[in-house]
Amino acid sequence: MRIGNGFDVHAFGDGDHVVLGGVRVPHDRGVVAHSDGDVVIHALCDAIFGALALGDIGRHFPPADERWRDADSRQFLRHAGMLMAQQGYRLGNADVTVIGESPKVTPHAQAMREILAVDLGSEIGRISVKATTTEKLGFCGRREGIAAQACVLLERL
Repeated sequence: MRIGNGFDVHAFGDGDHVVLGGVRVPHDRGVVAHSDGDVVIHALCDAIFGALALGDIGRHFPPADERWRDADSRQFLRHAGMLMAQQGYRLGNADVTVIGESPKVTPHAQAMREILAVDLGSEIGRISVKATTTEKLGFCGRREGIAAQACVLLERL
């Protein structure tokens, strides 16, 4: 078994939605990012890459590379899943926490879990998506941005 953790953060900017776990969530702000800025998927990818000792998401999808401008982060997750399988692992479980005052995650958590499971070739019961606030403290509490952290357990096939 191997364990990995990941973290991602993006500042809010202009826009009318954020993408979380592959789901377009209506919001009064967007995020400032090179790709679609999906903090859930970016944190999850970093957790998987970490468990596999393959660096971080920036190593696989450099932000300076124009191929990834406005990219759908689901392709990053499918890549992480492919590397996981190539190295002889499957997802034991993943636990993702979205950190921010808004938008509300709970109404979209099931759809996120479904998408993450499909992209990782996993059972939905192995994936948890939840949220917390920072009690109005820090940049997330001031509604300046959104963050996510993820932890994964990979099991040898």
